[in-house]
Amino acid sequence: MEQHYKLFRVRELADNDEDFIATLAEAFLEEVPEDAERLKIAVAAKDYHDAYQAAHKMKPTVDLFEMGVLDVLIEVQDWGKFEKRDLDISSQLAIVISAVENTVAEIKADFNL
Repeated sequence: MEQHYKLFRVRELADNDEDFIATLAEAFLEEVPEDAERLKIAVAAKDYHDAYQAAHKMKPTVDLFEMGVLDVLIEVQDWGKFEKRDLDISSQLAIVISAVENTVAEIKADFNL
């Protein structure tokens, strides 16, 4: 439990209300994988604007669940925001996608979802 993410800030936000914590976990599972897929597609298509938007949307949740990749996600976001055409962002994207996939699997197991 809590190998790829941490619930400290989630518990603090939820005031240790276990039902609300579970609701936040469910919301993570509904939103973040979809946003991560959007981010992958945007980076592959060099759609800088959509990559920026997807990464920007993911930031608060990645930060709240303390996944340890916020700085890397910000690099991907900035790649899109500043249209860094000369930069290969694929390794940073892979780190973010891997963290999302690991966290999704762990949350599903931890919350029996």
